Amino acid sequence: MHVLNLGILAHVDAGKTSLTERLLHSAGVIDEIGSVDDGNTRTDTLALERQRGITIKSAVVSFPLGGVTVNLIDTPGHPDFIAEVERVLGVLDGAVLVVSAVEGVQAQTRVLMRTLQRLRIPTLLFVNKIDRRGAGYETVLRSIRARLTPAIVPMGTATGLGTRAARCTPGPGPAAALDVLADHDDTLLSAYVENTLTDALLRTSLAARTREALVHPVYFGSAVTGAGVDALLTGIEELLPTAGGEADGPVSGTVFKVERGPAGEKVAYARMFSGTLRTRDRVPFGADGADGRVTAISVFGHGTDTSGEAVRAGQIARLWGLGDIRIGDALGEPRTAYEHVFAPPTLETVVVPGPGVHRGALHLALTQLAEQDPLIGLRHDERRQETSVSLYGEVQKEVVQATLADEYGLDVTFRETTPLCVERLLGTGQAVEFIKKGANPFLATVGLRVDPAPVGSGVVFRLEVELGSMPYAFFKAVEDTVRATLDQGLHGWQVPDCVVTMTHKGYCPRQSHAHQGFDKSMSSTGADFRGLTPLVLVAALRQAGTRVHEPMHRFRIEAPADTLGALLPVLAGLGAVPETTLNRDDTCVLEGTVPAARVHALGQRLPGLTRGEGELESAFAHYAPVTHGTVPERPRTDHNPLNRKEYLLNVTRRVGG
Repeated sequence: MHVLNLGILAHVDAGKTSLTERLLHSAGVIDEIGSVDDGNTRTDTLALERQRGITIKSAVVSFPLGGVTVNLIDTPGHPDFIAEVERVLGVLDGAVLVVSAVEGVQAQTRVLMRTLQRLRIPTLLFVNKIDRRGAGYETVLRSIRARLTPAIVPMGTATGLGTRAARCTPGPGPAAALDVLADHDDTLLSAYVENTLTDALLRTSLAARTREALVHPVYFGSAVTGAGVDALLTGIEELLPTAGGEADGPVSGTVFKVERGPAGEKVAYARMFSGTLRTRDRVPFGADGADGRVTAISVFGHGTDTSGEAVRAGQIARLWGLGDIRIGDALGEPRTAYEHVFAPPTLETVVVPGPGVHRGALHLALTQLAEQDPLIGLRHDERRQETSVSLYGEVQKEVVQATLADEYGLDVTFRETTPLCVERLLGTGQAVEFIKKGANPFLATVGLRVDPAPVGSGVVFRLEVELGSMPYAFFKAVEDTVRATLDQGLHGWQVPDCVVTMTHKGYCPRQSHAHQGFDKSMSSTGADFRGLTPLVLVAALRQAGTRVHEPMHRFRIEAPADTLGALLPVLAGLGAVPETTLNRDDTCVLEGTVPAARVHALGQRLPGLTRGEGELESAFAHYAPVTHGTVPERPRTDHNPLNRKEYLLNVTRRVGG
């Protein structure tokens, strides 16, 4: 049987989960349709999801559709949980993007559609809630063409909008799509010119262009009443591509979700692109060359996941036994490198344990949560016994707090959310320390030069000394320590884009006293290079100089034109810089940049400034130099090589020097 791995995506509250329930009911998988409001849906299984009525974690359900088994993945709609969506995108064969017939195209709808198009994922659009008061047809289609893509094909018309009797009438379908399809299909255009065009040819072209992600059929309906859902199911079966891959090919898959089982064991959700993975097979995974033995497999199909002996190309399964597995890891032969398609989080907060909460238990719980969300970073400060988490927004912070309370019994609060800044080099700097010269207590010579690199290039480590001139382990110790030290620059922020060149090296060969074993006091070790490198690197950074940059978001505000006068002073007060203003009838569209730290405040104030009609869309744009107030400093979590005396006191004590 063919398999289709299908994602359901949308702006929050557009009706994704309700549509999932309706699809499962229409396919005969469930007898009763669950309700988000009642907290009894099939995919929102977390207690917190049912309490809040939003999807937080992606969930997989399965149903048969003609000759196809559909693995349907319900994803979160709130932008704070975009990391969940990111992981799903890499395993999809096709997608359904849900748009509300009442609210129309919303901020997150645009973000998702841009990403689907960039990844060339075949996508159908489903305009939901045609039974709700205020639902539109032509207005929504115009909005989709203007704000998402003009390459759409309406697959029917809607009547009785805004009432429980709202219905969809199939057609005209492909016949109305000639202009759109002809732009991508020369054969179709020739048939039209030669007057040999047939409905069958149009439908064939529609299916082919949809599978190529060049055009996007649009269906109207209601997940609540079921109107239009049968037509959508037909479109899913006929227009979206099924999974490829050879079951007898080399094993290749991707892990897109990791959760903990009842006994605390790791359970990996994996999509297989090639080959067959069986229980008791040993499989390599990740970039570190790790491997593990699969102890159990549960394959999705026929409405649920069932225990099986193998998972084959195209299928999705849950895997047990891979204790060190992480989200994004490749199984077997890597298909493509795991690539982030959304910006990383730009905010950070310190988790404060409540009365009676053991810090060790809190750190373990946060580590397990971070395992399930690779874009959420942890930063542990041993000196202050504090743990910071990086986040996308305030809602996510509330969810972390509730999850720690519900699943781990840990009561926590948070300090004020602050932006995650970076430091960029202002110039070139270099430094060197030699063995047994000056105040160098380490049996190592290390010289480093730092140079600025283009934004996005990352940290590059190079050698100006001969690789074979000392043991490779010492070079590796320097490189690893350089990368770790650059996580905290002169102001405590990460230094992301630079070239670090090793200009000097030196070591004491392995020595010993007569008739005795190895003498560490006479011979260089990796600890000497790891201890000296931060001091040299910090000295080079000081000479080069760094400047703190804060994250900036690009914003787009659509609001009534007569509210512009009230908006502009507030934007200025939040540090936002409007760059373009477009007036369209009685609506104005403002675009510009705003500090990431002020996005939440802007979102809170916008409804009051625009009579509730304003719409804000924002996304990370770039880092910009901090130009207002004092330069933000971040407390260090290392032994502080900025203070040589303090650093040497701590480090030499640790290495026994």
